[in-house]
Amino acid sequence: MTPRLILTGASGFVGRAILAALLDSGVDVLTLSRRRPDVPGRFAWRACDLQDAHSVADAMRDVKADVLLHAAWTVEHGKFWTSPDNLDWVGASLRLARLAAEAGASRFVSVGTCFEYAWPDDGPCDESTTPLAPATLYATSKDATRRVLEKFCITNELSFAWGRLFFLYGPGETRTRLVPALTLPMLAGQPARIDSGNAVRDFMEVGDAGAALARLALSTVTGPINIASGEGVSIGGLTRLVADIVGRPDLVVTGAFPDRAGEGPRCVASTSRLMDELGFVPRLSLRRGLEQAVESWRQFNLRR
Repeated sequence: MTPRLILTGASGFVGRAILAALLDSGVDVLTLSRRRPDVPGRFAWRACDLQDAHSVADAMRDVKADVLLHAAWTVEHGKFWTSPDNLDWVGASLRLARLAAEAGASRFVSVGTCFEYAWPDDGPCDESTTPLAPATLYATSKDATRRVLEKFCITNELSFAWGRLFFLYGPGETRTRLVPALTLPMLAGQPARIDSGNAVRDFMEVGDAGAALARLALSTVTGPINIASGEGVSIGGLTRLVADIVGRPDLVVTGAFPDRAGEGPRCVASTSRLMDELGFVPRLSLRRGLEQAVESWRQFNLRR
């Protein structure tokens, strides 16, 4: 019997990729959101404000689902780190889990962040051994939500998993995020300015991240699991790769401004659980993913 799955956040950058992957797998999907996700394919949609307790309660009572995949959160670029809305999403997430349990769901999967970790200087972030030290309101809210959800799901016999996202890029992301912020100026013949470029990060194409989260939701894997490539690249190296794809390596300006304060020099995931337990390997190499991202922004410029 095909499981029925409820997905929140399906109209967002990551949520659209999750929904596309779920539809490819043939799952019966219902999305809960204020606006219908702009994703091709057959799925049910119910208008629902996740901050409205009555709206969510009505939806969960009316729709019997086996699995709930919760990807909604406050995500306005540059503002979500300190937004008071994070507190609202802690409450909304916990309420959603309670209502899912009361409606008879058997599994609850939610989305976390690599910023929950204390990033090691010389090794990968490992789900079982790396300490947690969230430093922002956003990361602290995510970590607190996970801790409560774990206890609640154990008490109520719900299978629970927490997918920690690392650094994503790809079609549909906000123009001010790193990859488009590098790509768009170079496509216009303008410099792409970065700091020292020495920081090392773990980048994953959003379609691969969506596919990994979809597989996680449909699996029996429990607990925190990193959603990442497992490969580190410096910001400078990423910038030069984008410049090479655009065909303008001369436009890279390194050291244009100071390095970002308060962030460690390295954040790379251990992907042992992702590969060995979930059986997931990213489809795209970094170069191939960036080629697709650059082409999407090139086409965006042509349509304007």
